[in-house]
Amino acid sequence: MKFVDETTIQVRSGRGGDGAVSFRRERNMPWGGPDGGGGGGGGSVILIASENCDTLLPLARTGEYIARSGEPGGGKQYKGKTADDVFVEVPVGTVVWEDDTQIADLTENGQTFVVAQGGEGGRGNKSYASAENQRPTEFTYGTDGEEKTLRLELKLIADIGLVGFPNAGKSTLLSRLSAARPKIADYPFTTMQPQLGIVSSGYGHELVMADIPGLIEGASDGAGMGVEFLRHVERCRILLHLVNLCPIDGTYPIDNIHAINRELENFSETLAGRPQLLVGNKLDLTGSDDSLEWLRDELQIPVIGISAVTGQGLDELRQALFDLLDQIPRDTPALSVSCPAEEAIAEVDAEPDNV
Repeated sequence: MKFVDETTIQVRSGRGGDGAVSFRRERNMPWGGPDGGGGGGGGSVILIASENCDTLLPLARTGEYIARSGEPGGGKQYKGKTADDVFVEVPVGTVVWEDDTQIADLTENGQTFVVAQGGEGGRGNKSYASAENQRPTEFTYGTDGEEKTLRLELKLIADIGLVGFPNAGKSTLLSRLSAARPKIADYPFTTMQPQLGIVSSGYGHELVMADIPGLIEGASDGAGMGVEFLRHVERCRILLHLVNLCPIDGTYPIDNIHAINRELENFSETLAGRPQLLVGNKLDLTGSDDSLEWLRDELQIPVIGISAVTGQGLDELRQALFDLLDQIPRDTPALSVSCPAEEAIAEVDAEPDNV
C-alpha cells in the first residue's frame, strides 16, 4: 500500500430538518390542537483514530465526506428522523488543520473529534402551544450544517526515532532488532516511506522503533525527501542517531553528525533538544574501531559501537534503549530536554542501508 502522510479533505455535515405546522383534523374533534413535530438533527462528520490503519491514502482517494440532512417534522407530533453521523477512520497520530489553525490531535486509539457538527432540527408548532397560545402557527427551520476544507497530517507515534544519513545502516539495524523487513540496498533513499518495528527486551517489555526516510543535508530547506518526513520524529521520545564509522564517500563521521543536528535544529528546536543516543555502525569494517574511539574522544560522550550486519553490540544497544526509555514518561510525547548538540545526535531518514 502506498504511504500517504498528508492530504486535504472536504467535509460537510447535514442540515437539520424543518419543524412542521399542523393541526389535528380527526373525526369528532373539530377543534383539534396543534400537533406539528420538530425536525431531526443533521448528521455530523466525525474523525476516529484507529490502529487498524497506518496511512491517509484512503482519505486522499475519497476526498469528500458528506453527512445526510435530518428529516422534517410532520403532523401527529411526528419528529423527523435524525441523520446518521459519518465516521471517518484515520491513523493514530493524525493532526487536523483548518486553514493555519490546528483543531485536533488524535493520539490515542478510539479517540474521536467532530470536525463538522450537524445542524439542529427546527421546532414544530406543537412546541409553541400554551394556555395563552392554543393555536400557534410558529415553527423554525432547521439550521445549516458546516462545510470545511481540512488538512490532515500524520505524525507517527514511536518510542525511538531512528535517524542518520543515507547508507548509515538504519534499515539493516531495524531489521536486526525487530521483525520489520524494510528494503535494504547501497544507494540513497531505498526506504521511501516510514517503517515501524517492535523491539523486545526479552523480558516482556517492548518498544516501537521508527525508521524515517529522506534526511540529508539541506532537508529542512526542502532538499531530498527529509522535509516531508521530519514530522514523524516529532513525537518520538528518543532519537537514535546512527552514524557510519567508515563512510565510503570520503566524509568524516563527526561532520555527518553535526550536519544532521543542524537539520534537526532548523526544523524544530524542540526536536533537536530531544534525548539522543549516538551509535556508531559498521564495526565489521577495517578502521572502524579507531574511528569509534576518535569519536568518543572528540565528543566526550558515550558512543555505542555496533555492527548491524554481524550483530556485534546489538544486545548492549537494546539494553541502553530500554534503560533510557525508563527515565522518560510515556505521557510526554512532546518532551523537550536540554542536550548538548554534540551529544547524542539524531536525525530522521529511513534510507537504504549501505551494507
